Amino acid sequence: MASPSGLRDSTQIVLPWASLDGVRDTLEAEFTVTVYDEGDTARIIGSPVVIKQVSEYLLRQGISLP
Repeated sequence: MASPSGLRDSTQIVLPWASLDGVRDTLEAEFTVTVYDEGDTARIIGSPVVIKQVSEYLLRQGISLP
């Protein structure tokens, strides 16, 4: 059985807001995700398939993922 933390990790990316400068609008326009503002942190939530695509996109943009 899958663990809750494993499922959560496959459906979200948590980054500092500063890392999304210049790409937030593209993320919401190109991918079916929701970007939540949590103060200094941005939480990108989507399906596991979309989160994988978003991760690859962010890496191509030079944004390091935790």
